[in-house]
Amino acid sequence: MDVTDDDICPCDTGRSFDQCCGPLLASERLADTAVELMRSRYTAYVYGNREHLWRTWHPTTRPAEVTLGPDTTWISLHINRIEAGTESDSHGFVDFTATYAGGRLHERSRFERRAGRWFYLDGQDA
Repeated sequence: MDVTDDDICPCDTGRSFDQCCGPLLASERLADTAVELMRSRYTAYVYGNREHLWRTWHPTTRPAEVTLGPDTTWISLHINRIEAGTESDSHGFVDFTATYAGGRLHERSRFERRAGRWFYLDGQDA
């Protein structure tokens, strides 16, 4: 999927891709908070960016290879609740609902900060 810097980011912030998740997906900067990382990971799923997903997955839980559903079309993201995960926290939780063509995913994701960098640890269906 082609994306331009001026496109609205799919993560539901209303900001342009270049001012939102673009720099994270391009490895130009790191996420400051757990929810920012979660939004960038959703955007990576939308655009099929396996590298960003692998790089932001916690080393103790990430798979050897990230696979994406080839027929999944992501439609929207809604953040339901955020627990901790600020710049001063070491752990955080993000409860979200992601809608795709034919269904939705409601998950409570767990994040951990290591050496100043946020990682997706795991998630549970909510």
